[in-house]
Amino acid sequence: MSASPERCILLIEDNPDDEALTRRAFAKNKITNPVVVAHDGAEALEYLFDDSIHVAGASGLPILTLLDLKLPKIDGLTVLRRLRADPRTELLPVVILTSSGEQQDLVEGYGLGANSYIRKPVDFAQFMEAVRQLGLYWLVLNSPPPSVR
Repeated sequence: MSASPERCILLIEDNPDDEALTRRAFAKNKITNPVVVAHDGAEALEYLFDDSIHVAGASGLPILTLLDLKLPKIDGLTVLRRLRADPRTELLPVVILTSSGEQQDLVEGYGLGANSYIRKPVDFAQFMEAVRQLGLYWLVLNSPPPSVR
């Protein structure tokens, strides 16, 4: 289930167990896009905006960004705020994938321009199904904006 083999998914996740679980769910659901992992908000912004690290000309921006909210250095909502403030990333599809069920995070995430907000299921089978549906929608059915194709 890959939109395009060269287009990566940016996973912004500080928890190694959640990273491994997400990678496993991608593999089991045949989501073959390469996954780039940023372990904190600063690393994510550096990947997206530092031309010496990210060669936008070769592969473009990620086809999808999965953003955790509770991150070290720079929190997820600040990352989202910066993505939406920059013309290069303002239309980048961003799905908040977090364990936070706080109403304030949900409202602020959408207010800052998140495309979707998914609370990570605790149950592995439910997490696998959530990732399958996420991949089907965002990587197969959804048409990304022209600036992130």
